[in-house]
Amino acid sequence: MNATPRPRLILLCGLPGSGKTTLAKRLAGAVPAVRLCPDEWMADLGVDLFDEGTRDRLERRFWQHTQELLKLGQAVILEFGFWARSERDEKRLGARVLGVPVELHHLSAPFDELCRRLEARTATGGSGTAPVTREMLEGYVKLFEAPSDEELRLYDAPPPGRRG
Repeated sequence: MNATPRPRLILLCGLPGSGKTTLAKRLAGAVPAVRLCPDEWMADLGVDLFDEGTRDRLERRFWQHTQELLKLGQAVILEFGFWARSERDEKRLGARVLGVPVELHHLSAPFDELCRRLEARTATGGSGTAPVTREMLEGYVKLFEAPSDEELRLYDAPPPGRRG
């Protein structure tokens, strides 16, 4: 663990069931970093996880809070999914203006594995998770813009001794 945490923005990109929350929790302790997960906050507040208006407002507020934390020297993990390159670019460029390194962790798994994980997650009824059906995931796959190798090169690598 770092003796003196340094500001760093960590973006977790992937479809439901890809392992974003698992990795985020591990990184939050290892970095150390503040982890911001809209699904968990919405569930804790009793908000429907599919309420897109609330999700958009919450993610905008999280981004404002993230910038404040980065200015104070705190590392932050954003667990938004970042399905669109434009979302990833916005956060990367915003952090760069602050002089902060930015990591992008793209998590992926084969479609059938994602379905298996989501079925298992739904069966256990974990807090802060919404049931995602195979049909829903099929639609999500069509919307998801996976980062290219070219895009991945725009981000900083994790510090030595810590790999995502």
